[in-house]
Amino acid sequence: MANIIIGMRLGLSPRNSKQSSTSNESQSQALAISSDSPRLIKHVYDAQDQIFRTVMRAAGSSVLVIMAMVGIFLALRASEALGKVGLGFFTIQAWEPDSGNFGIAAVIAGTVIIAVIAVSIAVPFSLGTALYISEYAPRRIKKFLITLVDLMAAIPSVVFGLWGFFYLQNEITPVAKWISQNFGWIPFLSVQGSDPNDPLTSNTIFTSSSLIAGIVVALMITPIVTSVMREVFSQAPIGEREAALGLGSTHWGMVRNVVLTFGKGGIIGATMLGLGRALGETIAVYMIISPVFVIQPRILENGANSVSSLIALRYGEATQMGMSALMAAGLALFILTLIVNFVASSIVARSRSGASS
Repeated sequence: MANIIIGMRLGLSPRNSKQSSTSNESQSQALAISSDSPRLIKHVYDAQDQIFRTVMRAAGSSVLVIMAMVGIFLALRASEALGKVGLGFFTIQAWEPDSGNFGIAAVIAGTVIIAVIAVSIAVPFSLGTALYISEYAPRRIKKFLITLVDLMAAIPSVVFGLWGFFYLQNEITPVAKWISQNFGWIPFLSVQGSDPNDPLTSNTIFTSSSLIAGIVVALMITPIVTSVMREVFSQAPIGEREAALGLGSTHWGMVRNVVLTFGKGGIIGATMLGLGRALGETIAVYMIISPVFVIQPRILENGANSVSSLIALRYGEATQMGMSALMAAGLALFILTLIVNFVASSIVARSRSGASS
């Protein structure tokens, strides 16, 4: 009735008023239905955006394709050796491909031992350096220290190898001998054939050891571990820093409770990234160690091995079966490195620091 009266006042007939009210009701129902249905959002990209998206997608896909091609190539070349020894490839310590008696048990163990030694030495130094640069260094020298650490990563590995062979090996021998004399009761610090009470014991038994190789590799991975940790520490929230200081915390208390807590995932990720780098080091380890094909857990004693140095040592003289065996060893190292780096990336991504970056 109200719609009819309003229509009459507007000069409309009752019939037109009813039609108007009916159309209004249908329009309101259509609006209600349209509001319940999801809106269709259409992305329109211009030519520049489309080119950029295509290039970035191709670049990201190419990395995966190249990695897959490397893995397939190694698997195909290693199929002959793996088919001959089977699962014994992972348990045999000897390396005699032409006689069918070969495996990577010794070299994988040596690779892991050297990498663990390197990480055990590099991580404390990297953590201290990263904390000093990000939290304590004066602003006028902070950029210089960052540049200096980054430049260390550009030093060729052969330079570290020469330094380790000609200098560190002679300087570390007395230290290794002293450790063996005082802590030889610990299994991995003992040295067979060395009498702690005999001053005439030859020092050559302490050269070319896993410890020396681990120290050299530690210096090589320290820059990358330091850079990752420093970047993570610099992302600690300013508000939480100021809140800790405002509540009366000391600077070290703020660093311990805010910066280190925030960067815990980054520390773990940087450590595992350094471990992945240490597992694949070739030239420096090759120049220092004296290869042995037995599991050598005594880190002070002469003799060590690694997969990468084995490939560099035997590649030039390998027969067809020997080349296939080397490819199988490379495939094992490739998979091990991928696993370590994947786990490290996952830990960093799930942490607060990784999520914010």
